[in-house]
Amino acid sequence: MSNLNTLLFGIYPYIAFAICVVGCWIRFDREPYTWKAHSSQALRNKGKSFRIASNLFHVGVIFILLGHFVGLLTPEVIYHHFISTANKQLLAMVSGGFFGILCLIGLLMLLHRRLTDDRVRANSSKSDIFILVLLLVQLILGLMTIVVSTHHMDGSVMVQLANWAQSIVLFQGFEAAAYIANVHIIYKLHVFVGMTMILVFPFTRLVHIISAPVWYLGRRYQVVRQR
Repeated sequence: MSNLNTLLFGIYPYIAFAICVVGCWIRFDREPYTWKAHSSQALRNKGKSFRIASNLFHVGVIFILLGHFVGLLTPEVIYHHFISTANKQLLAMVSGGFFGILCLIGLLMLLHRRLTDDRVRANSSKSDIFILVLLLVQLILGLMTIVVSTHHMDGSVMVQLANWAQSIVLFQGFEAAAYIANVHIIYKLHVFVGMTMILVFPFTRLVHIISAPVWYLGRRYQVVRQR
C-alpha cells in the first residue's frame, strides 16, 4: 500500500472532518448572519423552472445522502438478515441511478440559471459557483461508479467501500486505507471529492444543511392585533 493512498484515504478524511467541525464552529460564532443558503429566488424566479430545478436537486441529493449513510455504515451482519450483498448492490445501483439523474437534472438547471441570468450571476460569489461545479463533478463521478459496478455484481467492492467508511468512523485510518487501496480509480476520485466537499463545507452556502430553527420552539408568541 502506497504512502499516497494512506494519506488520501487514511489521514485526509480526518483532516477534512476536523476543518469542517472547527470551521463551522468559528463561522457560526463569528459570522452567524452568513449562516444561510443565500437563496436567489427573490432576484429572478422565471415561472416554475426554478421551483422544479430546486425540487429535483433537493429530493435527489437527500435520498442520495441517506442511501450513502445507510449503505456504507450498516454492517454486513445486520443487513444480511434482510438482503444479500449482491442484491444490496443492485438496489444501490438502481436507486442511486434514479435519484442521481433527478439530482443531475436539477443541478444543471440551477447552474445554468446562475451562470446565464445577469441578476443572479451578479449576486453570486465565487464560492457559490465553485460549490455548484464541485457538486456537479461529484455527481458525475457517482453516476460513473454505477457503470463501473456492472463489472462486479457480487457486491465485493461495495463491501470494501463500506469497510473503509466504517473503519474511518471507528478511527482506524490505516486499516481503512488498506480496504480502498485496490478499488477502481473512479471510486477513489468519488471518495476524494466527497472528502473535499466536507473540507470546504464551512466556507460555502452548504452550511444551511445542518441548520434547524429549533430556537423557534422556545420563542415567545408574536402578538398580532386586528384593526
